[in-house]
Amino acid sequence: MRNFIKSTLLAATLSVSSMAHAQEDITITLIPGLTTDAFYITMNRGAQAAAKALGITVDFQGAEEFDPVLQTPVLDAVIGRGPDAILIAPTDTTQMIEPLRRAHEAGIAVITVDTFIDDGKYQDGLGDADFPYSYVASDNVGGGRMAAQFMAAEIGGKGKVYVSNVRPGISTTDQREEGFKAEMAENFPDVEVLDTQYNENDASLAASQFQAVYARHSDVAGVFGANLFSALGAGNGVESANKADDITVIAFDAPTSIVNNISSGLVDAAIAQHPAEIGYFGVMAAYAVLTGNSVPTTIGTGFTVINAENVNDENIAKYIYSE
Repeated sequence: MRNFIKSTLLAATLSVSSMAHAQEDITITLIPGLTTDAFYITMNRGAQAAAKALGITVDFQGAEEFDPVLQTPVLDAVIGRGPDAILIAPTDTTQMIEPLRRAHEAGIAVITVDTFIDDGKYQDGLGDADFPYSYVASDNVGGGRMAAQFMAAEIGGKGKVYVSNVRPGISTTDQREEGFKAEMAENFPDVEVLDTQYNENDASLAASQFQAVYARHSDVAGVFGANLFSALGAGNGVESANKADDITVIAFDAPTSIVNNISSGLVDAAIAQHPAEIGYFGVMAAYAVLTGNSVPTTIGTGFTVINAENVNDENIAKYIYSE
């Protein structure tokens, strides 16, 4: 598991004097995985809060789908405009290396947020993609383990479960699956993890895949949706099978749609990331680099588990992603 550094330590890298003398001509562009997802919209809110505090400009530009083929021309257009730094959620660990290298070679500081390229280990002189300055994100392996622990508790420590995922090659969802499977294998030997179902970010396909799994394994006890659309689709499939009371659905991420499903009982829990923190500390890290300060190569943000017991708690509301 990655040794994530507490995000609050980043504040120490920005001296009071450097923040007081913000350079108003600094420009940063945040390129999300996709512009229509509440997770990235919430991340941008955090980025804009940091920009306001520093007196700088942060633009928000991306594609409408999570796809490296669509993200690359957006990135190229941003490079052409020459911002001082780019914060980006790369949509593929390998396909986005060379496009981001072009930004680096153009003298633009690169920081990845939420997702990473190559192995996510930067500034170590190793590998093909060590040039980004920092990776700002949740500990997705840890989040997957958290989902497994909650799942195991809900199903009594035994039964068949599976992971509904997007596709291989996306760093975050790969790690969530990795953490989920590792936790089950190490600590819950009576839980059988069935083959992962890949849905290409299509909730309808995720629902159909649940129906297919249920047809083969009528005793399936739980589904872990590794992202929003995986969880929504799995939940819809469970509902169509009239098994909401019998099959546990754990979601990763907590937009309003998932939270509503927790309230209705269709989803049992959501592992909520803190995307506003990711955006905020991503901008702070970029500003630190641009003003001659050092930054940690990994900056971690936390999780909050939302379930039926706390879904209506006013202290939990700030962790719900909103558009």
